[in-house]
Amino acid sequence: MNRSHLSRDFSHLLSHVERRVAELLRAALAPEGCDVEEWRVLNLLSEGSGYPMAVVADHVGLRPPALTRLVDRLVANNIVYRRVDLEDRRRVRLLLTPRGKSLHRRLAAVIERSQTELFASSHDKELLQDLLLRLDEALDGSGSEAEHQPVMALPRIRD
Repeated sequence: MNRSHLSRDFSHLLSHVERRVAELLRAALAPEGCDVEEWRVLNLLSEGSGYPMAVVADHVGLRPPALTRLVDRLVANNIVYRRVDLEDRRRVRLLLTPRGKSLHRRLAAVIERSQTELFASSHDKELLQDLLLRLDEALDGSGSEAEHQPVMALPRIRD
């Protein structure tokens, strides 16, 4: 396929690359019996002391009913458990079980190997991660033109 047309449309290029990276992620996770959404839940929950369902749904990119089905499956497999939020008893927090923590460590190693193969150097990976984080932060503030700041300022090339 001629890829030159992809570079002309930033949003399409970003979507195209995301789909291809997700395919690599699926392939890396498949032997472990895990899918991408499960991995994203496990990875988020590994970072702290649990998160409310709404935060997890937003992070994973699933609507609440789909997340509930996924979480029900993880609970049934003793990977995740639900706990009433101590600060707001109307909310439920999700946390990893010891088995979930062990699974996360194993999957994190699989993901790290997969991503290492994708980049020529760790510097390239860090650079891309930094740029994507900066883009995400810029998009968070893109509600008004006055707040919008470019992600990166490149020197202008004179004709």
